[in-house]
Order: sequence, then structure tokens, then C-alpha cells
Amino acid sequence: MSHILCRATRLMSTSTMQRAASKSQQPYPFSSTALTPDVHHIPPTPSLRQGKGLMEYLQQTLPTAEKREMLSKLFDRNSPGRLLPGSIVTVLSEQAPTSFTGVLLAIRRRGQDTSFRVRNIIQRTGVEMQFFPNSPGLKEIKVIRKPPKGRMRRAKLFYLRDSPEKMSMIAGGKK
Repeated sequence: MSHILCRATRLMSTSTMQRAASKSQQPYPFSSTALTPDVHHIPPTPSLRQGKGLMEYLQQTLPTAEKREMLSKLFDRNSPGRLLPGSIVTVLSEQAPTSFTGVLLAIRRRGQDTSFRVRNIIQRTGVEMQFFPNSPGLKEIKVIRKPPKGRMRRAKLFYLRDSPEKMSMIAGGKK
């Protein structure tokens, strides 16, 4: 019974498509059921041709020269002053003048979508925050202390979530 119902639906939808094809759409040459819509070219308006609107928005939202310098210094793999997992960093945000200090757990380099995670223990509760350096709300990133012994053995320090003793040793610079 369901087989007959599916076949009837398929036939009905094909006939509907063929009627639509005869009105305003052309059939696709490699399939009798696929349709391609007619493309109507709409010329750009004079203001769009001059770049008004979009260019103003891009100029306001693009990072400033100082921010670009900070990003290249802290997040470029070949920079000597780059952020390393295990560093103690302070992140200042612009919306509410607040700062968050903690151990840098991980850096995720993805071009414009680059982010990093910072973890701290506040009132015996682990608090982790993810920051996007390209965000206009991020004001400044300060490196308080580099990781102990120059660098950590792992790129992602998520194991520190389970052992607050190790995290406090890193924060204290004893490891």
C-alpha cells in the first residue's frame, strides 16, 4: 500500500514539476525531474557600484594597526614573543573593563577564527574562558609569565582540568 502511495506522490510531483518547467523554468538537460531557475540579471545600483555601505562597515570593523601588530606578535607561529600553552596571561576586554588572568590551556589557530582558552580557579571553582583575538571587544593580552622550562610538552593542556594541583604548580612557576 505504501509503495503505491509513494509512486503516486512521485508521479504527481513530476507532473507538477513539468508544469512549472513549462511556465518559467528550463528543464535540466541531464535529468527530466530537475529544474533550473531562470536567472534574471539585476544591474547594481550606483551606490553599490561606488562601494557605499559595505566599505564604511569594513573600515569600522577591520582591526586597527595596533591590533594587527599584537595579533602577529602573539599568534604567529614564527614570532619569538608568541603565546605558548602554559603561559600565565591577562586578557582585558573592552565592553566592561574587566580582566581575566589564568593559565593558557590551548591556542586554536584558524585565521580570522583564531581563539585561545584561559583557565583559572576562582573561589575553589575552575573557570575557563575562550577568547577570540580578532573580536573588537578584546582590548589587550598581556603575558605575565612564560611557561616553566621554556615550553610545555603538550600543545593542549586540557589535563589541567582534572588536576588542580598541577595547575597551581604551573601558576606558581614550580614545575
